[in-house]
Amino acid sequence: MKKLFVALMLAALPLLSFAAEHGAELESVDIDVSDKAAMQDGLRTFTNYCMGCHSAKFQRYERVADDLGIPHDVMLSHAVFTGAKIGDHMNIGMQPADAKAWFGAAPPDLTLVARVRGTDWLYGYLKSFYEDPTRPYGVNNKVFPNVGMPNVLVGLQGRQVVGCKQVQVVEDGKKQYDPLTGTPLTHEACDQLTIVPKTGALNEEQFDEKVKNLVTFLAYSANPVKLQHQRIGTYVLLYLAFFFVFAYLLKREYWKDVH
Repeated sequence: MKKLFVALMLAALPLLSFAAEHGAELESVDIDVSDKAAMQDGLRTFTNYCMGCHSAKFQRYERVADDLGIPHDVMLSHAVFTGAKIGDHMNIGMQPADAKAWFGAAPPDLTLVARVRGTDWLYGYLKSFYEDPTRPYGVNNKVFPNVGMPNVLVGLQGRQVVGCKQVQVVEDGKKQYDPLTGTPLTHEACDQLTIVPKTGALNEEQFDEKVKNLVTFLAYSANPVKLQHQRIGTYVLLYLAFFFVFAYLLKREYWKDVH
């Protein structure tokens, strides 16, 4: 029993560390790794905004192009900016020693980040940068406080600041509504992230979709064979269900004369 308790505690350590790291409540996001259009848009965002500092060195351009239905010539002309060949890994030109000198630590590879952090964490993190003049890059993050990373998506999202806005009242984890009209009960909170109007290329809904597509691509990158696993798992379960019928009939035959 003691060994089981220790095992459960060890399994929970990653969850405890994530809960301690972020101070903001994570928003659930529905990720569909069968949506090739979303992943293509996410790849575009990744190569244009993330690959200046972050590699995906466990992925190859060719594999990504084939999985996402992108012709090789289009992949090379629109997603490869380092002179790499279609069969090369998705590396970057920045050297680790230079990155450490510039940022204090080399930016991590993002191939498996969705498996390490989770898609909800990534979605919340990418949306939670806000202006903070006390930080070296002028921004901070609600989900990952004091992170040493600039807000690379600020041109799309716009300038985000901590300000006041109306939010729905939540008690005991449940959103509160007026019992007579059914309208949400709200109150003013002054620790909320707000976008300065007309400072970004996208509106809020468009930016949310852009970030969701990026997270979808990262989820695919972390497990490119997920759909295959699900399909094989379905076949295995169907086989077991079919086999169970004959196993049960055989068991009845063996035990029919046992009293």
